[in-house]
Amino acid sequence: MDAKIKLVVTGASGMLGRQVLAEAQKRANIDAIGLSFTRTRAGLQTLDLTDEPAVREFFAREKPQAMIHCAAERRPNVAGDDPQGTRLLNVHVPGILAREALLHGTYFVYISTEYVFDGLDPPYDVEDTPKPLNFYGQTKLDGELATLKANPKAAVLRVPLLYGRVEYEGESAVSVLLGPAKDTSKVHEIDAAQIRFPTCVDDVACVLLDMVEVNARDVNGEGVRGVFHVSSTRSMTKYDMCVFFAQTLGIANTDHLVAASEPPSGAGSVQRPKNTQLSNRSL
Repeated sequence: MDAKIKLVVTGASGMLGRQVLAEAQKRANIDAIGLSFTRTRAGLQTLDLTDEPAVREFFAREKPQAMIHCAAERRPNVAGDDPQGTRLLNVHVPGILAREALLHGTYFVYISTEYVFDGLDPPYDVEDTPKPLNFYGQTKLDGELATLKANPKAAVLRVPLLYGRVEYEGESAVSVLLGPAKDTSKVHEIDAAQIRFPTCVDDVACVLLDMVEVNARDVNGEGVRGVFHVSSTRSMTKYDMCVFFAQTLGIANTDHLVAASEPPSGAGSVQRPKNTQLSNRSL
């Protein structure tokens, strides 16, 4: 019987990380370790990924065969409010992890975003030139570059807007829309201009683990490396999602939801791409 693949999942307390860990635990050939820091809990190891000596000690001690890096600042508004902290987590940390992974023979997968594109010419293939519109997208692109520079054997998986089982409504940009969908006490203007492709974390987790397994079976030394995309093919605006939620909850009259033809603007708003559909061709 082949030895199990020792896999480390960073950001294992977050929505995607939890699902990657849960799916890994179903696979008999994978032995998974979950890492967290700000939202640590029983069953996870605590590690500050910005602490380079601690990261080096972790790799030397655990010697993982693979690492899926889910930890990141994923909120565009928050990223802009803390540029230094966001660059540390989204750019510097992936470079550290990718370097250590190369030194220890660990297959490394970095999670990126469709926000590396400007949304003007979809669908986007992996060969298309990134052009982020906001600071968050720029940090994720810089994280990609840091990863692949430090570790040419690494992989980058770009994902779109994600949804899945959440611990609180605001945990994802999809579930947060339950708020206005349920609140019939007032009118809510909801963005109907920007097109998204909401994708389930269960599917993304399966793709990530398939990448790990295929890479482990590679006999030619090429591995699963470079940039890949995974995305649903169903398009929805935030307004579409709100109406869907309301109707699913049995709210027949959705007059409290008004389609806004222009994206949000003004204080606190962040420029976002109009349509960042990702092509799945590379998978």
